[in-house]
Amino acid sequence: MINSYFNIFLVDFPEGDDNLEKNIEEIIEYFEEKYPDPETALNYKTPFQLLIATIMSAQTTDVQVNKVNEELFKKYKTPSDFAKLNVEELQKEIQSIGLYKNKSKYIIETSKMILEDYNGEIPKSRKELTKLPGVGRKTANVVLANAFNQETIAVDTHVFRVANRLGLVHTSNRDQVEQDLMKVVPGDYWTKFHHWLIFHGREVCKARKPRCDECELSSYCEYYQNQIKEAN
Repeated sequence: MINSYFNIFLVDFPEGDDNLEKNIEEIIEYFEEKYPDPETALNYKTPFQLLIATIMSAQTTDVQVNKVNEELFKKYKTPSDFAKLNVEELQKEIQSIGLYKNKSKYIIETSKMILEDYNGEIPKSRKELTKLPGVGRKTANVVLANAFNQETIAVDTHVFRVANRLGLVHTSNRDQVEQDLMKVVPGDYWTKFHHWLIFHGREVCKARKPRCDECELSSYCEYYQNQIKEAN
């Protein structure tokens, strides 16, 4: 079934790695069985709430963001609600998350810009989303994928780490990670693959102590193969 997707999307695999296409197919099959219905861990009810939650999630766990927003979104639900706040007020509400001072400023400025420039609606293009304060390419991709069902690959620290370790990409540039993954992952799987790499990074391929002995993808993993070579 996966083979048909590679034909449909005419995936152009990098020269010199005959195993990459086969590896991608089998990695997708593994993830589909392990995480059949992946979705963001951030809690939200509207595209605007997802945007705010994603801005808040930088260098902060989704668990902590959800905890803060459980109360925050009871008080403030719309761009208009947030635009009426001053920075100090919002800082008090979200002070338990990292970088809360900058994030408070971004959230209020973004809310005002949405009201003034977009009639209170969240933009549905990456170009327009990234004009908003505090919104980079990753945040825009998260919103596009989860709020508007557009296929994207948002690259966070887990996606960056796992994609490089598996050998699906070889770059220290996050934007390039996205572009390179889009070349080898079929288009209908971009959003799912983003979630899959995050889940795998959180549960198995941890930053400091990856659980390689437990990992069912170790046979595809360049990081693991290099560890074996070094041990020998």
